[in-house]
Amino acid sequence: MIDQVDSLQFNSQVQKHELSDLYESRIKRMGNAGRNGGEYYTPRPLIRAMIKVLDPEIGETVYDGACGSAGFLCEAYDYMKTGDLSASDYETLQERTFYGQEKKSLAYIIGIMNMVLHGIETPNIIHTNTLNVNIMDLQEKDRHDVILANPPFGGGERGEVQHNFTIKSSETAYLFLQHFIRKLRAGGRAAIVIKNTFLSNTDNASIALRQELLDNCNLHTILDCPGGTFQGAGVKTVVLFFEKGKATRDIWYYALDPGRNLGKTNPLNDKDLAEFVSLQKIRAESEKSWTQSVDDVDLETLDLSVKNPNEPEAEPLRDPEEIIADMLSRNKEMAKILEDIRTLL
Repeated sequence: MIDQVDSLQFNSQVQKHELSDLYESRIKRMGNAGRNGGEYYTPRPLIRAMIKVLDPEIGETVYDGACGSAGFLCEAYDYMKTGDLSASDYETLQERTFYGQEKKSLAYIIGIMNMVLHGIETPNIIHTNTLNVNIMDLQEKDRHDVILANPPFGGGERGEVQHNFTIKSSETAYLFLQHFIRKLRAGGRAAIVIKNTFLSNTDNASIALRQELLDNCNLHTILDCPGGTFQGAGVKTVVLFFEKGKATRDIWYYALDPGRNLGKTNPLNDKDLAEFVSLQKIRAESEKSWTQSVDDVDLETLDLSVKNPNEPEAEPLRDPEEIIADMLSRNKEMAKILEDIRTLL
């Protein structure tokens, strides 16, 4: 096997592209194989849609503090390298644009290799636990213009790690979200994948974190992803799009509905997200999209959960007494039919 690997060539862009495509397909299979799939693989169509909304430009820095297989950074590189680049622009993309951090050894190695195969020859990825840094110690030199991430959720961090954050929580994703907010420069833009329950949970940490987002960031867009988007994870997620430095005035929601059940045989594709990207630019209202003013949000719960006002109202539930009466009536009809049959016999 070593001899076979040693024979692989990296001499041309075509060869690199073929190896990159093969490598991506292996990572995708790793993601589909187990319940921790999101650790290695975020669906590339979703990543590309997030990047199109944020629209990173040459000269801006792009950061993922939970980079895993570096899918966000690789796709951002593919997006930003298009067009006529000068030698200076190309050098900037290669050396001073993409930054990441990853805690797990295997994911770190996979991410480094993925970036190299995509053409980023000197990946700026650090093997470290991002959450070990106290967010109050982050300075302007540590901040970035664009943040793209799908942080791990459902895990728990030790008490000493939680002390690095102003809002204490055992939910790893909540700590990462605080880190990302602090890591953004003023005017910086972020798109973060998180469990949909974050929008409505009533625990103190969830409410405080939503307050932080609304007060210190412009949470302008929430993309509601259907079940099956993450094939290996099996959880419903949303994507939060926000800009740092402005308070939120209203939120544009989009409920993604591909018109089919997503799964291994029917994965998410770019066409599924094309309408979201086009409507988001003008924040248009449709059957799947709507705008909610922050003034209409309950001040106590700060519930931001997805409630599409354009969906037809469900029929009201019947009264239990009415249901019982209906059942008894049907039983009488059935008894009469059986009696008539007996008479015929």
